[in-house]
Amino acid sequence: MRHAVLGLTTACAFVAAAGAGDGLRVAAWNITNYAGGNTSHIQNVVYTEFNGRSLDADVFLLQEFLSTSALNAFVSALNTAPGSPGDWAGATFYGGASGGLNTTLAYRQGKLDLLNSVLVSSGSTSANPRNIVRYDLRLDGYAAEETTISCYPVHMKAGSGSSDQSRRLLEAVKIRDNAETLPAGRHVIVGGDFNIQSSFQAAYQELTGNQANNNGRVFDPIAAPGSWNNSFTYRNIHTQDPVGGGGMDDRLDQLLISSGLGDGIGLDYVGQFLFPWNLSTPDDPNHSYRCWGNDGTSFNVRMTTTGNTMVGASIAQSIITLAGNTGHCPVYFDLDVPAKVGVSTAVIDFGTVIIGESAVAGLTVSNAGDTAKWGVSGIEDLVYELVTTGGISAASGLYTDPAGGGGIGHPIAADTSAIGPISGTLVVDSNDPDQPLLEVAILGEVVGPPCPADIAAPFGVLDLGDINAFTGAFVAGDGLADIAEPFGVLDLSDVNLFASTFVAGCP
Repeated sequence: MRHAVLGLTTACAFVAAAGAGDGLRVAAWNITNYAGGNTSHIQNVVYTEFNGRSLDADVFLLQEFLSTSALNAFVSALNTAPGSPGDWAGATFYGGASGGLNTTLAYRQGKLDLLNSVLVSSGSTSANPRNIVRYDLRLDGYAAEETTISCYPVHMKAGSGSSDQSRRLLEAVKIRDNAETLPAGRHVIVGGDFNIQSSFQAAYQELTGNQANNNGRVFDPIAAPGSWNNSFTYRNIHTQDPVGGGGMDDRLDQLLISSGLGDGIGLDYVGQFLFPWNLSTPDDPNHSYRCWGNDGTSFNVRMTTTGNTMVGASIAQSIITLAGNTGHCPVYFDLDVPAKVGVSTAVIDFGTVIIGESAVAGLTVSNAGDTAKWGVSGIEDLVYELVTTGGISAASGLYTDPAGGGGIGHPIAADTSAIGPISGTLVVDSNDPDQPLLEVAILGEVVGPPCPADIAAPFGVLDLGDINAFTGAFVAGDGLADIAEPFGVLDLSDVNLFASTFVAGCP
């Protein structure tokens, strides 16, 4: 059923990019030679609002961090910033990179649980210059594999020479090979400073290209391939260099994602996955992906500060300050988190019901996603159907419930045509990855009428209607005539009990 829902949700998945704080915002940022300090500038870049928007990320894939203390300083800056939730933590730090320029990760503990940190490959002078590290994160409050992301912060070899490209290719192969070993359903994000000037280079093709094993394949969600270096065409998605040493002239920083984050199911990219970016604007409404700071006015020159239409002068200047001599702008995108199914009761108890009488109970199904944590617009719609068996029935069809609403009420009916326990099942089949099949327990008992002979209206009066009803039911094998033990069998004991109680007038 979850795949049947895809056609309903994919077309409207982007509608409007989630606001800062809604869903999960993933960012990559190369802070040049970061050793600590610059607290106010970090806080300004991440939490200051301009025209109602801010970076306000939930996880950072980081590059060029010189030490554990540098990571701690960055985390402290985030936790003490005005408007911060104060729940940031640093992941395991692996040092020893060439020039001390290490990759690492910081994340919000209120939204993500760090499951694992894996040193995939140590840096060397002949292959990947920096450690290749994988961080496995799961959405807080979820359990399914489909709510887990493996993040690879990257800082590949710089340069455009053949040896530089060969070393980038080696790193790409190691990342993809490692990603291919991940459990089914796991999502992958590779993000950071790729130092790749063109999508046609071998390293980029290794990460994004079609191969015999595509389990580790990742995609550019904004589908903007090309030769980015020093190209006016790609000016709106350039990330380097805001300082102006060479000017904004390359798309070195990117976030690449696995196909499961763009399939319209569960944890999913906010935007039209693989729909080509409108290269004429830095603010394509079809995507949540952004290069924070680049308003498209800085091709081959220092990034615009005064009059910067994306972030304003103050944030732009802080990005420039943190970029050092030849630095980078952050990039980010948003993800919607999966719906969670909620029911008004885990047990429907019809109680004791007289045979033939109506038995209907109410069940409300709702989207129980945590709106306080993820925001209303950051949680996908709950899509579900009610599946019944046996003596339980409910209206058929697919239902959709957004987060933060009151849910949808459903009448649930039980078959009362035979004496005995009410039988059957009710399952809510939904797009909740943790509980795709939620069964509601059914209780109740069908009993004979207080007066076994009074089986037809008007009740309280024994007349020809009761005789006709009993006779017709007995001949037809209907449970209405099954008024005496052994129940489940129509025999002379049912006839004798009906006759004796009818004659006696039923006390």
